[in-house]
Amino acid sequence: MKLYYSPGACSLSPHIVLHEAGLPCDLVLASTKTHKLPDGTDYYTLNPKGSVPLLELDNGERLTEGPAIVQYLADQVPDRKLAPAFGTMARYRLIEWLNFITSELHKGFGAFFMPGMPDEAKALYRNRLRQRLQYVDEQLAGKSYLMGDDFTVADAYLFTVTNWTVPTQVDISDLANLQAFRERMLARPSVQAAMKHEGLIK
Repeated sequence: MKLYYSPGACSLSPHIVLHEAGLPCDLVLASTKTHKLPDGTDYYTLNPKGSVPLLELDNGERLTEGPAIVQYLADQVPDRKLAPAFGTMARYRLIEWLNFITSELHKGFGAFFMPGMPDEAKALYRNRLRQRLQYVDEQLAGKSYLMGDDFTVADAYLFTVTNWTVPTQVDISDLANLQAFRERMLARPSVQAAMKHEGLIK
């Protein structure tokens, strides 16, 4: 397999999951600015969307969209319990969280990285994100991770998008449950390995 990624982007989520799963995978840097690969290949020829992540399977099939990719990876190693089994209510709860993160958090943060976004609009997005993150903080009360005591692929995604609170100046310093969650995530070897590879930590 190959994972096309950009440092610190949402592709960090499947990068973390790959380490959790223990699956062998080649990592290919795909610049979100130039849309060129290290060998000069136009990334749009691989992914017409131009975004990361992109997972290329050994048979040549390509899978896009982070929530789909992390579920695919989890299902390759069911014994690791990175996602509940299909058909269970717990699996639908996981999908519920992945959809919430992608629509209510990920897209909201994305607005800050759009060239020409007015400061007034950023203030609106910042307020909306703060409300949504406060909801997440409340849901984490009494739990180690989003689904309870066990890590799932949704946690990798939540951790990834909450990394963007610093550059976007969305203050979460008073959200104790979310801060504790982030500390637990930062302590995981999979998170440290992925972040070191992407140059996000030393």
